[in-house]
Amino acid sequence: MHLASQRAEKDARAATQVVVRDSSVGQNRIQSIDIFRGLNVLVMIFVDNLGFVTGLPWWTQHMSREANGMTYVDMVFPAFLFLMGMAIPVSIDARKARRDTTARISGHVLLRSLTLVALGLFVANAPQVDAGYTGLSFPWWAALVFVAIILVLIEFPGLKKRKAAFWILKLLGLALFVSLLVMYRRVTAEGGVAWLDFSDWEILGLLGWAYFSVAAIYLWFGKKLAILVPILGALVAVNALSVAGRLAWLQGLPPFLKPFEAGMSSLTMAGLLASLLIVGDTVGETFAKKARCVASSAAVLLAVGYLLRPLGISKIRDTPTWCLYCMAANLVIAMLLYWIADVQGWTKWAGFTRPVGQNPLLSYFLPYVAYFSPTLFRLTAGGTSHWLGVWRSFLFAAGIWMLVSVLDRLKVRLRV
Repeated sequence: MHLASQRAEKDARAATQVVVRDSSVGQNRIQSIDIFRGLNVLVMIFVDNLGFVTGLPWWTQHMSREANGMTYVDMVFPAFLFLMGMAIPVSIDARKARRDTTARISGHVLLRSLTLVALGLFVANAPQVDAGYTGLSFPWWAALVFVAIILVLIEFPGLKKRKAAFWILKLLGLALFVSLLVMYRRVTAEGGVAWLDFSDWEILGLLGWAYFSVAAIYLWFGKKLAILVPILGALVAVNALSVAGRLAWLQGLPPFLKPFEAGMSSLTMAGLLASLLIVGDTVGETFAKKARCVASSAAVLLAVGYLLRPLGISKIRDTPTWCLYCMAANLVIAMLLYWIADVQGWTKWAGFTRPVGQNPLLSYFLPYVAYFSPTLFRLTAGGTSHWLGVWRSFLFAAGIWMLVSVLDRLKVRLRV
């Protein structure tokens, strides 16, 4: 009886470990992913405003393209990529548990990726809109695009139950978005008139391409570490070869044919592997086994990054050492937060991060409403200097947090 009891207890623990917990949908969430994401987005909003501030110490800004090094600011975007990778297996496994077909999941991945790419192109191109050729000034064109995005992506209580209204809003938003893109025109540096500039995909566009590539890999190979780990190694190698100038022939391709960046995808791939190691039971059920695996993996990432230092350490240049150092740091942070929030259940201290962590797209877009509006831009830290600018940056991030918190209480969210 004692042995049977032990076995039953072990089976129960195993079932608890492999239960599907969608980090983006549903009630049974991975708390540490939401907390990490919420902290990351809040810091991102804060440091973006610091970019408007003059007279600050070097370590509060991104390192320049020519510099060789990295600050904490250079680690914010990689953390977002890493967390996106962590959510991929959890989210896809949740859909499989709901008996979604592979074709349906693949369609969701493709649609989500294209949506992120479209949003990235909007953010990158909006400031270049020419009122004379487009027929709308920059603030008005951007405002209408924001309206279209809200109509397409907004979720609030009762909307899905009213299917007719749900689809009418989405189709109207999509039609408005497409119309605004079709009418878009900008003036090039040479004085010519052109459509969208595909040379800059912005953060959301890079997220879209990285999400597509890594999610497709996971759909194809599943949890096979023997395949996924070498793929991460291959992405790091391609990144290193690119930075070393060995793939210079790719630079001759048109901008819209080279959106893929191995460094971005390697960070997302590292997040996916971290999720399998930490959240799943790939390396064992006990926290001790997971902690040892995470520690050794972080050490390997740091060692490889150290060996690749001759290629430089730079976010702007997307060097492999920068990517690998960020992978190692995020892996350790994710493990620590998992122990605090999901193992120990200590989550009350991070309650303030929940609205932002569970609604990252809305949290990301709200600052751009201010950035793209001459009137609302006064709320940012633009035009300030020294510690006054730091204080204004903090207040702006706090204001975004408060607005997202109110909308979250009303259950208003943006979903891709």
